[in-house]
Amino acid sequence: MKIRIINKSKHALPKYQTAHSAGMDLYANIDQGFTLSALERKLVPTGLFIELPEGYEAQIRPRSGLAIKNGITVLNSPGTIDADYRGEIGVILVNLSKDDFTVNDGDRIAQMIIAKHESAVWEEVTEINETERGEGGFGSTKI
Repeated sequence: MKIRIINKSKHALPKYQTAHSAGMDLYANIDQGFTLSALERKLVPTGLFIELPEGYEAQIRPRSGLAIKNGITVLNSPGTIDADYRGEIGVILVNLSKDDFTVNDGDRIAQMIIAKHESAVWEEVTEINETERGEGGFGSTKI
């Protein structure tokens, strides 16, 4: 699939790190590094602008290495970039650790996955089919 992209960053285009990777790494595109204190969050620019085909979204997800090693994750994860959005891709990073964390220009800060989606059309009814689970909520399945 070809996706049109404008790269106003100082860095290479997002790329898959292995042949079977689902996500492409996104890089911080900042003039100077900054520190995220414990529980602090910041919108980090990437310098990328994309044109997705209708019926697709780009999902912005955390990088597992940053999460396990440093407690750095992406808020509202996965973030969604809709096909009609034309602004710069930004990544909302948060520091969930007790230690300061420095983000530098060019750091791999998140991953982006391109995913197909459907658009729902609601059919309003007065009842829906019963299931074995029924109204059981969080933690109600007995597997």
